[in-house]
Amino acid sequence: MKAMIIRAYGGPDVFELTDLPKPEVQPGHVLVRLNATSVNTVDTMIRQMGNDLPLSPELPALLGMDFAGTIDAVGEGISDFKIGDEVYGCAGGLADLPGTLAEYMVADVRLIAHKPDNLSMREAAALPLVGITAYEGLTRAGTSAGQKVLVHGGSGGVGHIAVQLARHLGADVFATGGGDKQLALIERLGATGIDYKTESVADYVTQHTQGAGFDVVLDSVGGANMANSFEAAALNGQIASTVAMVEMDLSVAHFKGLSLHVVFMLIPMLHNVGRENHGDILKKLASIVEAGGVKPVLDEQRFSLTDIGQAHARLSSGEGMGKVVVDI
Repeated sequence: MKAMIIRAYGGPDVFELTDLPKPEVQPGHVLVRLNATSVNTVDTMIRQMGNDLPLSPELPALLGMDFAGTIDAVGEGISDFKIGDEVYGCAGGLADLPGTLAEYMVADVRLIAHKPDNLSMREAAALPLVGITAYEGLTRAGTSAGQKVLVHGGSGGVGHIAVQLARHLGADVFATGGGDKQLALIERLGATGIDYKTESVADYVTQHTQGAGFDVVLDSVGGANMANSFEAAALNGQIASTVAMVEMDLSVAHFKGLSLHVVFMLIPMLHNVGRENHGDILKKLASIVEAGGVKPVLDEQRFSLTDIGQAHARLSSGEGMGKVVVDI
């Protein structure tokens, strides 16, 4: 089978086309003929940082996590899937799990679900990692109808799904973005846009919450932005962060009684713990998508498997809108 592998970590030009043996199905797994994959920030981090990340695979490596495709073979012990089923998931591309930058992959059935009927393969491939992350963050924070929810980075991969999920849960949703293009997408998705480049946290907390703060803050930007999340949260508020690798003074969180939920959705893949939770979330997301509650936004540029380096560069440029998707 055709595949794009890396033999060294580095820039987006490290990918090379090669032929690999078609993998054989294993018990508890399915063999999937891949139609599409999407690029996530963690994919670019692995490619760049290599062994500096504890989740990076050994070289030569087959990267790529998200996918949508059709089941080609079914392993022993499986009754919920059959040959010909269209499925989607996030099931490889790190540690000892081969990734999606190939024509076929073997996927643990606990990490996949049937593809939403009303999404194309390309749209379905854009959803798993960011969808699971957004769903886990909002549900762990106890998001419910009537709350005021702030999403930092509302036009990004996790953020644009979180905006839609929070609205589906009945919340009054606000989201930060930078510039007219990002704010237009946020508004189109049903949230009130906040330009973080021109509005201070104090200003938008006063304007939108009368100074009380937001009940839930989902921070898909993270890092130094954690301080903005703490400032924006209400007393006894909930913070869900996808990027909590930061050193900071927790005094604000202490005196406001904040709860912090760190979402690292790769744990089931890395440690083989709770993988069935991912399959369950993907099933719930499919139902929400089919009910019209969520629709992934795809970047306007299209890429093929051999263009994977360009797709990585597109995501890293910050110029894309929505998920960068690769056709296989």
